[in-house]
Order: sequence, then structure tokens, then C-alpha cells
Amino acid sequence: MKILMISSYLPYPLYDGGAIRLYNLLKRLKKNHEITLICEIRPNQARGDVEEVEKICKRVITVPRQKQWSISNVLKSGFSSNSFLITGHTLLQMRDIIANELRTGSFDLIHIETSYVMQNLPLTTLPVVLVEHNIEYMIYQKFMDKAPFFLKPFLKIDISKLKKREEAFWKKATQVVAVSILEKNLIEKTGVNVKTVYNGVDLESFKYKNVDKIFETQPKQFLFIGNFKWLQNRDSARWIIQEMWPKIKSQTEENIVLRIVGRSMPEDIKNTRDKTIIIEENSKRITQDIFTESFALLAPIRIGGGSQYKILEAMAVGTPVITTALGLSGLDIRGDRDILVADNVSGLADKALDLLREEKLYKDLAVNGREQIEKKYDWTMVTKELESIYRELVEV
Repeated sequence: MKILMISSYLPYPLYDGGAIRLYNLLKRLKKNHEITLICEIRPNQARGDVEEVEKICKRVITVPRQKQWSISNVLKSGFSSNSFLITGHTLLQMRDIIANELRTGSFDLIHIETSYVMQNLPLTTLPVVLVEHNIEYMIYQKFMDKAPFFLKPFLKIDISKLKKREEAFWKKATQVVAVSILEKNLIEKTGVNVKTVYNGVDLESFKYKNVDKIFETQPKQFLFIGNFKWLQNRDSARWIIQEMWPKIKSQTEENIVLRIVGRSMPEDIKNTRDKTIIIEENSKRITQDIFTESFALLAPIRIGGGSQYKILEAMAVGTPVITTALGLSGLDIRGDRDILVADNVSGLADKALDLLREEKLYKDLAVNGREQIEKKYDWTMVTKELESIYRELVEV
């Protein structure tokens, strides 16, 4: 099958969930399909990053991503029907390239990653698969709830425009694909047919660890990991540092540390003075090694959606996870059997303390978590589900 794929990002390096998802899908789709990828490229991405993606695509065509936070974008979005997010991803060069590929190439379908580049797609009779990683206007809504009062009226208008366009894009697509049950259910309320294709884990890389050894290792290392360019990761890390971690420390005599790993880390997080907190910015260590060394993952998610890679990858190696109902909501995972769930500081701290005290609980979570990943979140299985959607559309 010949596929024209249009993406809001180049899926390399593998520093965030979107890149991990698309790279792993392309790597496996390559076996049966011929893919031309047209995508935005950030200023910090090099030719070597493009070459890595070219290994798994027939062609890769990049378009420079414009600076999102600019006076020009603010003014354009303020005086148009487009939201700030969509304005930043409206690229005439991308639209011209797509139009030329459709005119000169022979494709079976179009696959679009994230709705906020869909305005660059010219009219076409080809089937269009639109994959949504999040419901964007809902993330902005949660940001607005925490914003200063003087910004809220402007944000409210922008979110209204984003919601209208996002829902219109869903209806324009031949098939919408969500990455979690949560997004699927919410999108379906607009009358759109939605299918779910989960995120996954490379089980050959994320191998199950020696759980007995980790439980005995000192100090016991709790982990928070994430790319701090995302609002939800900044919020979670601050919540842990300011409220959760002090409560956990005050109620145990165990030798414990908190390791915070991530890129684009804000100064207030980098400069924390707690001697039991280890800061690791721009780590060059292999991600699976970081999870393997950790006693438990703290993932208290209060903002965002989708399915969280950090949770899936931790479960794959046998590292127990402590998260919130929102962190669990996008996953087909059993709370308090596969991972631990609570929604306030006291409850989350108690779950961490339970892991420290109860070896059986710890080992049960490790085994159950790995089993669930093997059953539902292996990239090979995930790719087959996406291919079945392709076939349904092309064979109609």
C-alpha cells in the first residue's frame, strides 16, 4: 500500500511520546507499505535525524517549523477564525508540497498525525486517517483554569476557536483514530466514528528486570521522567517536589531518593535544594536502563490525555507505577492490580509507602504490569491494528 503521511513533527530523536509512537509504527509499517512522509522539522533537529527516519520511509520531505510564540502568530490568531495553535502550524510551503505529491504521486490513502496540521491538506478524494494523540482544546482548557485571571478571557476565545476547528477536522476525516479509550469516548460524542489504536512498547528493548534485586537495592529510587516542554510534566514534577515527596519522606525511615529526569527543565525544578532529590537533565542514558534501575515510577498526572508512555514503559520492565485516575483513564489497565492509583497527595504518598513496606505487593504489581503490556501494548500488535484500518478504507 502507498501511504502519504503528514505529520506535525519529525519523529526523531525519540525524546517524546509522539516521536516514539510514529517512529515505531513507521519501523513496522515499512515491511508491507511504501510511505512518503511530509513533516515539520524543528530548528534543533539535524540532518542526521532526518536520515534516521529516511531508513524507514521511501521519502522524507521536511518543512521548517515556524516559531510558535511570535507577535505575528498572536496577531494572526487574534484577527482570524483560527486558534493560536492552528495558526502556528498553518504552512503554505507544506500545503504546496502536499498538493504536488498528490498531483504527481499515486497513493492509496493519507495518514495525518494530529489535527492541527490538517488545514494544510488540499481537497482530495483519497481516504484520510486522522490520528489524535490528545484532544487539544481540553488540554488548553486545563491550562486556562490555572492561568492568571487577566488572561482567561483571551484564552477562552482561543479555546472556543480551537474546539470548533478540531471537531470540524474530525468530521472531515474518513476515519479518526484515538490512542486511548478516553479520547475515543469523548470524540464519539460529536457523532464521529472513532477507532482506538493504543500506544505501545518495544518489548525487545524494555526487558523484564530482576525485581528481587531492585527491592533490596539501597537507596530505593523513585523516578519522575518526562519532557518538560509539556505543561503536564511541569505540573506533575512541581506537585511531587512541593507536596508528595515531603510527605513520603516524613513517614518512612527507608533510605529513599527521588530522581527527576527530563529535557527542557524549568529553573525552579533544576534548582531544588532538597538533598534527597537528584536532578538529571538531558540524560544520555538509555531510557529502559533508567526504568530498570528505579524502585517505582511516580506519575501523578493532573493535566493532559492520551496514554502515557512513561507508565507503559515502566510496567514493561517491571517497575511499579503510582498515578492518578487521569493517568489511568487512557489505558486498558487495572487500577490497584497492575498499577496503584490515587488522586490526592495523602493517597499518592500512602501508595508509595505501601510499596516500601510490602514486598508481595511490589512483586505482584511488577508481574501483573508486564503481563498486561505483553497482552495489549506490544508495538507489533498495535501496528497490525492500524493496518487493519488501512485495509478497511482502501478495500471499500
